Amino acid sequence: MFSGLIAYAGTVREHARGEGGVRLVVQCEGVARECPHRGDSIAVNGVCLTAIAIEGDRIAFDVVPETLERSTLGELIVGERVNIEYSLRIGDRIGGHLVYGHVDAAAEVLERREEGLGERVRIGVPPSFQPFVTEKGYVAVDGVSLTVARAGTGWFEIALIPETLVRTTLGLRPIGSRVNLEADPLARYVRNTLEASR
Repeated sequence: MFSGLIAYAGTVREHARGEGGVRLVVQCEGVARECPHRGDSIAVNGVCLTAIAIEGDRIAFDVVPETLERSTLGELIVGERVNIEYSLRIGDRIGGHLVYGHVDAAAEVLERREEGLGERVRIGVPPSFQPFVTEKGYVAVDGVSLTVARAGTGWFEIALIPETLVRTTLGLRPIGSRVNLEADPLARYVRNTLEASR
């Protein structure tokens, strides 16, 4: 379980594709403070991964085909910056929203423009994800918990403050790049319950 508040960054140091998926090694900030262990869940660009090895500040993960199909992790390149969030502990303050790290889809950045001190970013919505997008609801984008500022068919917009632009990778995503999307878990369960009752 995560909060969607990104406190740390990471840098991809290895991205080795094999028959069964990708071996991903990320040099992560916060290792000394967070003290992760082998087997811990860590979100990389919003995708919950299991640490399989930790050497200093480098953490290795195995990324399986299911994860590669639903997310942008297969597109990462060595040297690329990623968002890192260590899993919540009992008693931690939840300043964002509950995020599982179970990415539903990847989507394209359609537009970005300056707005006040920050930026307004429009992101495409795959048809399967559309039912989960509602104005003033929330969506996790590359693991960042964000409020939907505006929504329409096939798109939604987020308003990014300067802190988010600097602290996360969302300030680096040009038009045409892709981001990971995770629906509000509550919205997902409500939709499934309503469909089951029909």
